[in-house]
Amino acid sequence: MEHKPEREWELTIGPDTVRLFIEKAKAISAAVNEDYTDGSEHEIELNGHTRDTHAHDGLAEEEAVNFTEEELRELIDDLNVDEAAELVALTWVGRGDYDASEFREAVAEARRRSNNRTAKYLLGMPMLGDWLEEGLEAIGA
Repeated sequence: MEHKPEREWELTIGPDTVRLFIEKAKAISAAVNEDYTDGSEHEIELNGHTRDTHAHDGLAEEEAVNFTEEELRELIDDLNVDEAAELVALTWVGRGDYDASEFREAVAEARRRSNNRTAKYLLGMPMLGDWLEEGLEAIGA
């Protein structure tokens, strides 16, 4: 049986909340990845005798993705300063910028860098869901 070292900190943001963010971030990422797997799906070849009859039916999908992204953006924007700093720190730990033992330092740095654009910063990360998941795992939450 593996013995986990005792933590010197507790999360302000609930692990279940982070898991919700992970689900939403992965849904956003999966929608983008499925749509652009080979990069040529949306190219239409035309010759002189044919017309472009392609009807773009992705609008509903794009709206769903944007809705999920907007939901996640609002959830992140609703976090207090401590929760937002921890979410960023979890991402950094998951990405490998900090070790789990340096979590407190990562939170302090995230708090120091806070600029009220946490959602924009995090949603700009294509692997946000994976990094949050790895960060939670690393710190044992």
